[in-house]
Amino acid sequence: MTLSAPPASRDTPSPSRHRLILILYTVAIFVSALLLFSVQPLFTKMVLPRLGGSPAVWSVAMVFFQSLLLGGYLYAHFLTQLPGRAAAFAIHLMLLIAALTALPLAIASGWGEPPSSGYAVWLLGLFAVSIGLPFFALAANNPLLQAWFVRTGHPGGRDPYFLYASSNIGSFLALLSYPFLLEPALSLRGQNLLWTMGYGVLILLIAGCGALLLRSPQTVATESTVETGDNRPPPTWLIRLRWIFLAAVPSGLLIAVTAHISTDVAAAPLLWVLPLSLYLLTWVLVFQSRPLLPHTWMLALQPLAIAGVIVLLAFGGEQNLLLTLGGHQLCFFVIAMACHGELARTRPAPRYLTGFYVALSFGGMVGGLFAGLIAPFTFSWIAEYPILIVLAALCRPPFRERWPNLTRWYWVLLVLLAVGLIAPAFSGGAWFTWLEQQRVYVIGVLGGLAALVALLPRGNRWKVAGTVALALLLLRAYPSDEGRVTTVRSFFGVHKIVVTPGGHYHVLMHGTTIHGAERMLNDDGTPVTDRPVPISYYDKDGGIGQAIAAIRARKSGSIRVAVIGLGAGTLACASVPGENWTFFEIDQTMIDTARDPRYFTFIEKCAPQMKPVLGDARLTFAREPDGQYDLIIVDAYSSDAIPIHLATQEAMAIYRSKLAPQGAVAMHVSNRHLELASVVAGIANANGLTSWHFNEDSGRDDTYVFTTDVVISARADADIGSLASNEKWVKTVPPADQQVWTDDYSNILGAVWRRLRDGDN
Repeated sequence: MTLSAPPASRDTPSPSRHRLILILYTVAIFVSALLLFSVQPLFTKMVLPRLGGSPAVWSVAMVFFQSLLLGGYLYAHFLTQLPGRAAAFAIHLMLLIAALTALPLAIASGWGEPPSSGYAVWLLGLFAVSIGLPFFALAANNPLLQAWFVRTGHPGGRDPYFLYASSNIGSFLALLSYPFLLEPALSLRGQNLLWTMGYGVLILLIAGCGALLLRSPQTVATESTVETGDNRPPPTWLIRLRWIFLAAVPSGLLIAVTAHISTDVAAAPLLWVLPLSLYLLTWVLVFQSRPLLPHTWMLALQPLAIAGVIVLLAFGGEQNLLLTLGGHQLCFFVIAMACHGELARTRPAPRYLTGFYVALSFGGMVGGLFAGLIAPFTFSWIAEYPILIVLAALCRPPFRERWPNLTRWYWVLLVLLAVGLIAPAFSGGAWFTWLEQQRVYVIGVLGGLAALVALLPRGNRWKVAGTVALALLLLRAYPSDEGRVTTVRSFFGVHKIVVTPGGHYHVLMHGTTIHGAERMLNDDGTPVTDRPVPISYYDKDGGIGQAIAAIRARKSGSIRVAVIGLGAGTLACASVPGENWTFFEIDQTMIDTARDPRYFTFIEKCAPQMKPVLGDARLTFAREPDGQYDLIIVDAYSSDAIPIHLATQEAMAIYRSKLAPQGAVAMHVSNRHLELASVVAGIANANGLTSWHFNEDSGRDDTYVFTTDVVISARADADIGSLASNEKWVKTVPPADQQVWTDDYSNILGAVWRRLRDGDN
């Protein structure tokens, strides 16, 4: 039985009716996309503290969102196959109303504390239980409303893909407004309430769209196909597979680029939404009737963008925030434009619209699964980024080569070049030394060669990809780190243990940030057998070293210390016999690395009985007895930034409650990109504590002894002993116009701006 409105109730086509349909459907799709993509940074920020502020939380979140997007598109495709119109409309409206039961957004009960392993699977479960239903309902709206729009009889139904651009404009604005407008201005609770109200408005809009659909003349379209005059044949399976591939590569690159840039600044919505906003902007641009950036331009620029990524990876550039953020994202934008432009160029007739979107979302999910879940468990280093760059070269359409008689020998020359460049990495010698010294130039020239092969002789994509692969292999064969490198990867990032030339030092790095170093050999080459001396940021004359000494002197005896963040275990050797030191660490691989005497001996020689408390310190440290620690040292890094949830008013309240009557909290805030000293002063002041700031070089010229930036907070001047009268420790008053960071509010953009403004970058 067909469920449809009786013919007498249907409206006849008219210009005013067409305007109403266009406006209502465009607004509904726009609002739906606005909600769909604003919920991603909003809810992920709510979840972030559960897992130490790791950038991997966003990667896993992206996998969830892309997977559920596929589910929504499949559901929409199913509804369009139902006989009649009323059934599909009724089912979808009931789903939207049912999703209201999950609002306002909140972490589901029973999901407060993560397990000791299997973080990715746990996160996927948390997202599914907490926001799965409303996100699924929103995910179906874009293809479903487009299919309904075609069946209303509107003249624009002959090519409804412009509505996809409208959807992505909403997504783009939602993401771009989050870090610049919503996050600085509203608390998480305020954002949540605003989002819930928007969802209610959307239900009314979709109800209006459904009413217009049901009142459309039946003669305009059949219920199984749409008569638009487009007689293109159905897409073949080969075309569908290419759609999936073209969607998968930029989707995977999105996660890889985001992880690359957020690792060295902060796991925060600002750095999540910038690449995702560009990703969505490409969809907006390629599906315009007259693209602002022609596809031929993007195909010409794509090899140059790939070469740009190669040069950026070879050069590094992490010391320059604008280069790190801007360079990688610009190249990503061009590559995504080329891939998505190919999708727009090969899009099918409107009758196959929902199947096209299913292929796109399936490709997006595949790319996300590879970069967000498979790669972290497969590779011990960030291999997914270069792999996806190679695959991006294969996204180019086939071209007829200009000089086939010349380029036929290219593979032979490339193989000979590969042998000449890679073999020295295993054999050593003068040629290896020269290549190691000139690695940036050699790799950059290869990247340029790949671009020339693509543009001048219009070499086939396999030759371009082969050249790109060789350039990226050299990044691994000739790493930028001096000495021997071992990598260890976990959910919380990639740690590198670097053995410097000659083996004199072992250095622990997370991303591009040094987290500890130990001298292993004396100047004469003999092993260091004495108790290791704390160096790097923990030298006795640095901020943390002075804080420990001052609290110990003030108490005139042994002290009880809590350290949040283990690193290489350096601070184990800052203790003295008879003292009680407890370490809190979220990453088991970090504990294993610090305990392994092949890498570091701080724990082995200074605290062999140490049993670090495993888990996020906001959860584990809160369970410690109140009032027992003389000094709490917060030294937990996510590469170059303290995880935000450890630098909020609520976090400082926990630290304060664990302090002994004259205890103090020392927070290590050394950072290239964020100004955090004023943040710490603000959260301390909100808890009735006074803060002092130390930011000065230790004065030593020793290797691996660094400038430190430390803030110590206490109830009274006397609690920090001699530091209160030390001119190098400046009493700090939080700026009156700077809002205190809480679990409900933080402003990364402001911290970045203050660092740039102060000229300390």
